[in-house]
Amino acid sequence: LVVFIVTAPMLTNSIPINLPKTEAVAPPDTKDPLVVSIDGSGKLFIGKDEIQPDLLESNLQAAKAADAELRVQLQADDQVDYGVVARAMAAIERAGITKLAVITAR
Repeated sequence: LVVFIVTAPMLTNSIPINLPKTEAVAPPDTKDPLVVSIDGSGKLFIGKDEIQPDLLESNLQAAKAADAELRVQLQADDQVDYGVVARAMAAIERAGITKLAVITAR
């Protein structure tokens, strides 16, 4: 198994190819993600607007209806109870959002 893991990447690069040169193409416009935040006291925010936890799912469903490619970033204070974060993630999933990034600090 170890031999396969080491040699498999080399097999895909075994054919020498001279790729054509092209001019840089601008990436397609990407919309900013919707940011869901949870502060240290457990309050929920969409963008900068505070919302009640029971309204998170319906607000996200409305945003998803307006933009089918909606991306969400979830950021939570490190002092927040895990249950609050888990409930927010579940609401995001129930709203039909599949593009979720959880933001952390280095």
